[in-house]
Order: sequence, then C-alpha cells, then structure tokens
Amino acid sequence: MHELLLLAEIMKIIYSVRMISKDLPMGTTLVQRIQYLVKTSQKMFVLALIYGAMNILSFVSLRNISAGMFTVFAQCKIMTTAVFSSIILQRSYSWTKWRALIALMMGVLLFSEPIWGDPEHLKAIDGGNALIGTLAVITEVILSGFASIYFEKVIKTDPLELNIWERNFQLALGSLPVYVIFIAGGGGGIAGFFGGWSVISFLLSLLGAAGGLLVALSIKYGDSILKTLATTGAIIISSLLDHFLLDGPLTPSMMIAAVQVIAAICNYTFDATPPPKPELPTSQSQPLLSTKTGDADEENLTGPSAEEGAK
Repeated sequence: MHELLLLAEIMKIIYSVRMISKDLPMGTTLVQRIQYLVKTSQKMFVLALIYGAMNILSFVSLRNISAGMFTVFAQCKIMTTAVFSSIILQRSYSWTKWRALIALMMGVLLFSEPIWGDPEHLKAIDGGNALIGTLAVITEVILSGFASIYFEKVIKTDPLELNIWERNFQLALGSLPVYVIFIAGGGGGIAGFFGGWSVISFLLSLLGAAGGLLVALSIKYGDSILKTLATTGAIIISSLLDHFLLDGPLTPSMMIAAVQVIAAICNYTFDATPPPKPELPTSQSQPLLSTKTGDADEENLTGPSAEEGAK
C-alpha cells in the first residue's frame, strides 16, 4: 500500500516540476527555482509529518477497534474541518450551513450502515485495547480537520505566494521520506520490497496522484469545506457504481441516506443567508456619542451659569 503511495508522490513531483517549468519567474532557471522551493518547504514538511502521523494513528486504531467503529468516528472529519475553519481562518458560517454539515455527517454515517450495522464488524478486536483505539481515531480525525485548514491557509495566505504546483511539489517531496520509513518498517510484506506490481497497481498510483492534485486545486479555488462536500458526494457515487457494476449493497437506508446527503450539500451550497454585518470601528462611532455628551454637558453648564447670573 505504501509503495503505491510512494509512486503516486513521485508522479506528483514529476508533473509539478513540468508545470513549474512553464511559469518560471523572470531570469530564473528551473534548477534555481527547485532549489528555492526545497529551501522554503518547511511548512509543507510539517503537513507531510501530520499526514504520516494520521497514517500511524489509523493503523493503531484499526488494530484495537473494529472497522465499523472506525467508520463511525471517521465521519466527524466533516465537523472538525468546519470548526478549524472557524478558528484558524476566522470564517463565520450561518446556522443553515451548520445544520447542513450536521445533516451531511449523519447522512454519510447512515449510508455506511452496512459496515457498522453488521454485528461482525462491531466485534472487539482480539487482544485490542478499545480505549487506545478510540483515542487514536479521535486524534486522527482532529488532525485531519486541522491539516485541511492548515493547507488552505498556507496556499492562500502565505507571504511567499507560491502557486499550487509549487506547493504540491513541496508536499510530495516532504512525503517521500515518510513513506520510505513506512515501507522499511513494514519489511516489504509478503511480496517483498516493490514486489507484486501489475498494470492495475500502476493505474491505482496514477489515480492517487491525480486525486491529490485535484484536491489541492479544489482547496485553492474553493475551500476545505467544499472539498469535504465533494468527497462525501463521491462516496455516494462510488457506492452506486459499486452496486450496479459489482453487485454491491444498496439497502433502503442507504438510499434514504443518499437523498439526505444530496439535500445537505444543496442546503450548504445554495444557502442565501446574508453575511453578518461588520461592527463599526470605535473611531467611527465615538464622535456621535461625544456630540450628544457635549450637548448635554453644555446644557448642564449653561443652566447653573444663568442661575448664578440671576443671583
């Protein structure tokens, strides 16, 4: 598995370098630009380490809790992404959008009912620790939401103003040593190091590389929440294709959940709630208050002066 991901990262590096070469700054060679990107890739290296930690946490979780419980907790990524978007990017969402996100999370959870609804999938893992598995998946969910918003913040607000291909190059470069460590730690598996490859394996790596680039583009020209909406919609589409092409499950509850997910996506996307009005700065509102106060003070001062004059 990690060998597939490693090849996908190499593909992303090759494609990103090709795109970078088409838009070089004036008077800069490709080699000089690559050297500059390597020197300024610290933020993307941090993101690569976060993704590596998420892989480890997923592995630890699945070693201690069932796939059904893991699926249940994994749906919370929708909410953690929205929460970090509010905290880090200072975005304000209407109550309609929050309700849509909650409905989306519950719809995806209901749609995955064949996984967590099967008693076989909810059995405890032999020799596993449920507390450790639960804490691992919750931490992975929190890191997932943070990573999405961190990537968006770096892409859109970093003062270096690197384009999306340059950031993808940095992220893929930082991911290479992470996957190499995973491959070395796994001992090559049954097929050995880089064994058991086929045309299908290569196509899977190619699709993984394309998916990573498309995710980055969706965050660049949209935001992390819209990326989450697209991901949940893709889950519905892939499950429908699985049913019609591979005779996968499609229960009545899944069909109801699919309608709920589509409705939630539409409610979020087409929400017409006006944004909150910005508060007036103190410098603009203060003169109005001071004028009234000044008039009142003037009246108070005039009254005693007149009385004293009468005396």
